[in-house]
Amino acid sequence: MHFRGSGILNHVTSLPSPYGTGDLGPAAYRFIDFLAEARQTYWQVLPLNPVHGIFGFSPYSSSSTFAGNSLLISPERLAAEGFLQNRDLPDSFPGDQADFPQAKHLRDKLISRVFPAFRRGENRLLFDRFCRDQAHWLDDYALFRVLKQNHAGKPWHHWPQALRDRHPDALEKIRHSLHQELEEFKILQYLFFTQWSTLKHYAGTKQIRLIGDLPLYVAHDSADVWAHPELFYLGEDRKASLVSGSPAGILNPQGQRWGHPLYRWDANRDQDYNWWTARLKHNLSLYDWLRLDHFQGFFRYWSIPAFAKTALAGHWMPGPGREFFQSVSRHLTHLPFIAEDLGEITPDTRETIHAYGLPGMRPLTFAFNESLATTPFACHNLERNNVVYTGTHDLNTLRGWFETELSRKQKTLLFRYLGRKVTAETVAPVMIQMAMMTVADTVILPLQDVLGLGAEARMNRPGTHKGNWIWRHSDESLTPQLAARLAGWTELYGRG
Repeated sequence: MHFRGSGILNHVTSLPSPYGTGDLGPAAYRFIDFLAEARQTYWQVLPLNPVHGIFGFSPYSSSSTFAGNSLLISPERLAAEGFLQNRDLPDSFPGDQADFPQAKHLRDKLISRVFPAFRRGENRLLFDRFCRDQAHWLDDYALFRVLKQNHAGKPWHHWPQALRDRHPDALEKIRHSLHQELEEFKILQYLFFTQWSTLKHYAGTKQIRLIGDLPLYVAHDSADVWAHPELFYLGEDRKASLVSGSPAGILNPQGQRWGHPLYRWDANRDQDYNWWTARLKHNLSLYDWLRLDHFQGFFRYWSIPAFAKTALAGHWMPGPGREFFQSVSRHLTHLPFIAEDLGEITPDTRETIHAYGLPGMRPLTFAFNESLATTPFACHNLERNNVVYTGTHDLNTLRGWFETELSRKQKTLLFRYLGRKVTAETVAPVMIQMAMMTVADTVILPLQDVLGLGAEARMNRPGTHKGNWIWRHSDESLTPQLAARLAGWTELYGRG
């Protein structure tokens, strides 16, 4: 990211599609075309891992940190590849928001027709190679999903002890008796990664680089924790004993209890961080750049006893620090990471960011308070090696921020800084232009801000469990006029 460029944050599920949620089909290719027409450099997405209703369909709580979300498999692409007939494709169902249950119901019906066609096709050699190459996570993931399916969806720590504790004889019996079901979960992963690889190649032909997103923590009810329990703080019953969260603050007087099992960093160190290295390598094969969420957690993290109802019972614990990055850098040719360095950042964290030349995140809306003159989020204090955001998936849109969050005093401060008054209709384009003219090498704009949408288009409201991750845009919203406007700013400020 050591050149001037800009891009758009727009998750795959937010793309238009007639099948309940955005996917890797025609709309994804049209979006890449739009980015190219608008002279953008980057497309940033949220995690592409499987989502589940019990986690509110959040891409940040998944059954696997390696697997792909099968709801993103495009039915149109399956038909084009010969796994479905065009007559198999159902009529589209209405809705301008993502409907994950409906999308799953629809795809489950379609996929039941895909498996026989896949087995009759000519993909066996490629599929077998995929299974060999990805065996380090794929075998455990398929076993996990099949066992969940055969135990009424119960969390793995409630399975019979032999399966919970991965007794070899018990697992071998499952591999033998449920071979076809295991293969079907692997076929879904093959289809997802084949479609993603094709899309990534197309983006490359248009000079569009892909930015992915890696959550620090993984869900307890996941193939990762089941397969590697020694790497996490678990009790003898395999339930989490220490869980993640954040301490009390002005906005959260009780703190936040996220509930992910915490890492035994000493056990990870004893294994030379092999699981982490494999995780990073896997994600870097999917993206050109990778945002590391909650970067501070590698250095210091809030540890909460699992029995505690709130985060108030927690305390700080040390992470592996720079040693972690020294270790993984021995196995990776380079570290194309964006550090999510928001919140209270300790000096050793900041030193490591600088030592490895990692760009940090700078949302512009964080600047407008009493510390405007000195805050690192203000335009006049930005550095070249920053990634400037007008917003993130966890923040309000610019218009929503202006309409519902800014106090009268903050609006006055904003107007003084801009040298003019703005309205709800004009705040987004004015601040986008301000971001584009900064010295920072990289600017990322949520599509909602590019479209000038309000709080109704917000992607996620942290601390809430309903109504998140469902925003979608229409094909009609990506107009030639909008592309020309972005292209004009890109040219004017040397980001093309």
